[in-house]
Amino acid sequence: MTVPADWIEHRRGDGELLGWMRPEGEGFVVIDLLGRPLTDSLDWLSAEETLEATGIGYLADLYELRLDDGTWLRVRITEVSSAVLRLKKDDFGAIDAPAIEYEVPFPIDDRLRPLTGERAYILDL
Repeated sequence: MTVPADWIEHRRGDGELLGWMRPEGEGFVVIDLLGRPLTDSLDWLSAEETLEATGIGYLADLYELRLDDGTWLRVRITEVSSAVLRLKKDDFGAIDAPAIEYEVPFPIDDRLRPLTGERAYILDL
C-alpha cells in the first residue's frame, strides 16, 4: 500500500517527516511512520502537536516480529518507507553477528508489535 492521497504529511522544522494527518469527519486522525493510527479525530492544531510530541524516537525501540511458524522474534527497525518496513533480528549489539533481515508491508499489521516487558530470548547469533 502507498500512502493514501488524502493523508496530509507533517514535517518538523528541519524537514523530517513525522507522520500524517488523515481527514476524518471534522478533524484529523494522527498516523505515525509505521502507519498506525495514534488518536481519534482531533482538530488540526492538536493533531500537529501530537505528531511533534511523538517525534520519531519510537523507531529506535525494540519490536517483535511474528514469524510464519507463529513464534516471535526480537527485531529492530532499520528502514521505514511508505512502501515497506525493513527489520533485522536484534543481535544485542554483537558486531560479528550475521544480519538477518525481514520486510513487512506498510502500514504494519499484527505481525509487528512493540516489545513490552521482559521476555526470554535465546541468543542464537
